[in-house]
Amino acid sequence: MDNTNIDATHNRPEGDRQIDSPVLLIDLPEFIEQLKDEKAWGKNDRNAITLFKTDKMSIVLVALHKKADMQTEYPENIISVQVLKGKIKVTTTYASTEVDKEMMMALHEKVPYTITALKKSIFLLTVVE
Repeated sequence: MDNTNIDATHNRPEGDRQIDSPVLLIDLPEFIEQLKDEKAWGKNDRNAITLFKTDKMSIVLVALHKKADMQTEYPENIISVQVLKGKIKVTTTYASTEVDKEMMMALHEKVPYTITALKKSIFLLTVVE
């Protein structure tokens, strides 16, 4: 197995980091602080960073300001959402559920969803291919 790295970008000049290796330690508090310190968090209603990515799974740390939302109409993948800080609402064709800090929700593939921040929120979005 090869290691995979992401290079720095204009928006994330300190962004060189590894996103795949046989064993990958992820320092969540460090990445949370990084998201909150970046210009994108101050200018936009959201910010996100990919923490882990393989051909079968991705883990993304997402930060949303209150009332910001993200949605997908045609999801192909199984997802899970684990709230680390704040509170979100996940709306699907089946239900609308509030997911509080330290709670987690999972959705099967092909379930359209909208995630809305009820207050400033940070969560892990795991996507399984």
